Parts: sequence; structure tokens; C-alpha cells
Amino acid sequence: MPKSKRDKKVSLTKTNKKGLVLKQKIIEEIRNSLSKYEHIFLFTVDNMRNTKLKDLRSEWKDSRFFFGKNKVMAVALGRTKSDEIEDQLNLLSKKLKGQCGLLMTNRNVGDVLQWFKTYRAAEYARAGFIATQDVILPQGPLEDFSHTIEPHLRRLGLPTSLERGVITLVKEYQVCKKGVALTPEQASILKLLGNQMAKFKLEIKCHWTKGKGFHKDVDILSDQESDKESDNENDNVLEDEEMEEDET
Repeated sequence: MPKSKRDKKVSLTKTNKKGLVLKQKIIEEIRNSLSKYEHIFLFTVDNMRNTKLKDLRSEWKDSRFFFGKNKVMAVALGRTKSDEIEDQLNLLSKKLKGQCGLLMTNRNVGDVLQWFKTYRAAEYARAGFIATQDVILPQGPLEDFSHTIEPHLRRLGLPTSLERGVITLVKEYQVCKKGVALTPEQASILKLLGNQMAKFKLEIKCHWTKGKGFHKDVDILSDQESDKESDNENDNVLEDEEMEEDET
């Protein structure tokens, strides 16, 4: 019997380590970006969506977002004081936990914090998401749906029937209950209904500035608030002095 051409022995030492190459590329890109940007912000992500991330990148073209394995990003920054690339970067790398990313930018720190604080984008909830409201469909026709989708709605659990070509709920149906995790079927129904229950948002946890080191987000906000209070106090003092001068 002739030997099959597919029967070839491949040495594992000769296989291409694509994973290692990709990790090294991410590390190199992060380290190269350190010389271009003054600030590094570490943020967490709620309800991650790739389409939303693309929108963020287009809106922040003058900056750079990094998403990857936390351990790889930590290696790029330096996990200890002895191997950190810049002073106090190891403090930032130790905060890389959970679903998070890095933003490198030259924008003003206050402007960045304010933008992230107010940014929200509505998105369809997925299975496992905790419902934020009760959604109940009353008995009667579902005129927004085409009759061809009726079998699919029944498979999702909706008690429907076709009456003169119109999909009709034969009884009231509760799609989801507030505070309870969604099932895959419930998430699909909410999407069909156009109910965007989830919110895609980013939250700044801490940041690092070249020459100034590591800062927690709470510390930054408290400093800004104290600065605003002092400015207001100064304005009030000036107004009082002007009033006194006018009286004299």
C-alpha cells in the first residue's frame, strides 16, 4: 500500500508561535507609545461591544487605546519597581484586573475624566445581564412584526398565533423581571422589540502622568473639586472687596 502524502511528521519545535509573536508585538507597541503620550488612563468596561470600541477609536484619533490580556499589558509597563519602564508604572500595572484597557493620550486630564464620566451608549442586553426593568407584553396583536417571524417567536417562548396574517399574543406575557438575569431567549425577544436595556460605558480607575507618577481617579477628582472651591472662594472675596469699595 503506497504511503499517504498527508502522513507527514511535523516537529513541534518548528511550529510558528503566533501567540508569542502577537504578545511581543503588543508589548512593543505599548512601550513605543510611552514616548509619544503624557498620560496613561486605566479604565474598566461595562457591556463590552466591539462596534462601540471602533467608534471610540475614531473619536479619539489623537490618542491610543490598548485592549489585550492584562498580564501582557502589565509586562509592557513593568510589574515591579525594578523592571518598570517609567517611575511608578508598576503601580498602574498592578491595577490591571478584570475587563479593562489602557488609554494613552496628550489631552488634558480634567477633560478626559469629564468625558468618561458622561459617556454612555445604549446597547442591547445579552444573556446573563441583570434586567433593569419589568417588560410585559399585553394580550393582542403584535403589528410591528412580519407574519413570517411567528414560528421564531413561538420558539422563543411567546404564546402567539396568526390571526388573518397578524401575529397575536393569545395572553399577556412577561418578557423579563427587574433584578433577574436574562436568558438567551429573553435577550433575543428584547432585541426584536428594540429595547436597548444595557449601557456601554467606561470608568476611569486610575492614571499615570509622565514626570508626576501614579494617581487614583478619586484623588484627581477631589483635587479638582478643591481647586474649584478655592476659585469660588477667591471670587467671593473679590466680590466682597468690590462691594466695600463701592460703599466707601
